[in-house]
Amino acid sequence: MSERVNSTPLETILSRITQKKAVIGIIGMGYVGIPLAVAVGRAGYPVIGFDVLDARIEQLNTCQSPIGQIPNSALEEISKTGFVATGDFARVCECDALMICVPTPLDKMREPDLSFIISTMETIAPHLRAGQILALESTTWPGTTYEVLKPYIARTGLTVGTDFFLVYSPEREDPGNADFNTQSIPKVLGGDTQACRDVGVALYSAFIDQVVPVSSTKAAEMTKLLENIQRAVNIGLMNEMKVVADAMDLDIHEVIDAAATKPFGFVPYYPGPGIGGHCIPIDPFYLTWKAREFGLHTRFIELAGEINASMPSYVVNKLIRALSERGKALKGAKVMVLGIAYKRDIEDVRESPSVLIMELLRDWHVDLSYSDPHVPVFPVMREHQFDLSSTPLTPETLAEQDAVLLLTDHTGFDYDMIAEHAPLLIDTRGVYRRRGQNVPTA
Repeated sequence: MSERVNSTPLETILSRITQKKAVIGIIGMGYVGIPLAVAVGRAGYPVIGFDVLDARIEQLNTCQSPIGQIPNSALEEISKTGFVATGDFARVCECDALMICVPTPLDKMREPDLSFIISTMETIAPHLRAGQILALESTTWPGTTYEVLKPYIARTGLTVGTDFFLVYSPEREDPGNADFNTQSIPKVLGGDTQACRDVGVALYSAFIDQVVPVSSTKAAEMTKLLENIQRAVNIGLMNEMKVVADAMDLDIHEVIDAAATKPFGFVPYYPGPGIGGHCIPIDPFYLTWKAREFGLHTRFIELAGEINASMPSYVVNKLIRALSERGKALKGAKVMVLGIAYKRDIEDVRESPSVLIMELLRDWHVDLSYSDPHVPVFPVMREHQFDLSSTPLTPETLAEQDAVLLLTDHTGFDYDMIAEHAPLLIDTRGVYRRRGQNVPTA
């Protein structure tokens, strides 16, 4: 369909998408925005990446990727199709499509913090125009797109579904996953109106292999929460089973492996030192908060959250007992943490249980160090601060510790060397169980 004089905003934007003339703006160039920019750029569309951090903009414009899963070569590739990063939000008016990929954390009361979304809308609202589509990708409670974003659009005089299009399509990024990327992960999408959904499907189908339309933005928002709540609940169950198994002197990993031989009805999940990342520890609380508006108490979800949140303390208590058996107090002990990223082979420390455990150990005045090949210097975080750099893993640095906590099972660790030279090794990930080596396990 070619663009015509007097064509409607719907016809115009569909034509620009089909002809690859649409300029795509991505707001928030982080773990979601950068992979999304790569997928869009590789599909042949020019991309403008918006961010408020000058250092991040400089990195992107010099094709220096700040996240491990995206190589510099990917940024070099999309720069040839027009990718540029900027902090000039007036350029929003140049974009045919806008995708919001900003953080949605919890506040200190464990309630949703939409300040990044609200700040984004206040910044871009003066620059919105007819014929654009706006997609929210940030995880949030059901109703956010309609209740929070739509009023900003209405105040501009634009009409959603007629001359402006509004959708919600939750990110499904999984850093470190070698089997799936942004293009190959199916994309759920809900529109504020049928026309909005049609434009959204056309847009995302241009660079995503499979788009999964649902009936509304609210249904798409709930879908994202269900995905992560299911995982949080199952991990919570296994963490509780771990505690029970320990009390009964059972190896929970042996039990899980045996149960997993059942060819139907059982899906293995594994315990650990807690849960991390920007989704699983946070998303359940978005639903529990919204459910209270309807007089509902999501007891099952909240209980799983409590169990998962208790695991860092459980690990520290296991360490206290293990040291006591060797005649050593935790206070003043030399303890090395192996892995501070929230999961294997990535550099992301957001909501990492390792960081929470480090804070508990600091409260005990432990002589603390860490080693993580993916995090050479402890990053600046909103709530957690450590003036530490990664310690090289050598027989000498291991031997001088009183205890070593294996918290993130990076494939780059030399597990044989660790087992040989650590005076006390506590494995919270079951690594040595999988390797057939017998070491103390928390």
